[in-house]
Amino acid sequence: MSSSVPDSQLGLTQSEIQLLRHHQHIVQSQAGSSSSRAASQSSQGRLLLDPSSLQALSAHFDRLMYTIQQRWHYLSQQTQTATHVQYDRAGNAIQNADAEIARFRAILREIDELQVEFDKVRRIGEIVKGFKSRVTNLEQQFNARR
Repeated sequence: MSSSVPDSQLGLTQSEIQLLRHHQHIVQSQAGSSSSRAASQSSQGRLLLDPSSLQALSAHFDRLMYTIQQRWHYLSQQTQTATHVQYDRAGNAIQNADAEIARFRAILREIDELQVEFDKVRRIGEIVKGFKSRVTNLEQQFNARR
């Protein structure tokens, strides 16, 4: 006769006990009808301690852990890929922003140069107006003396 222990005496939390019961049920379902005693014990909240039941439960948890590890590894790779993509996008965005800033600075330099040229042309225009006014005055004085 195989021994069993109440699953509530395993030092587990209520949610851990529920998880253990759930997985016991899965193992028993996979074992088929040959484990009617295990199903009976599980429904009474007891864990069978016979080597066969414990080995089946251990194998089930090993498979479950392997599946979890594979999923974790896959998600870790996906996270790294997404991180690299975002890093590349951020790098490209920074490069594009730097290029636009450089272009904007070049435009501002051109505006400054044009402003200097505009100021020069305006001063020359004022000088020309002054000369024109002086020529007009001289012409009027010359015509008045005649």
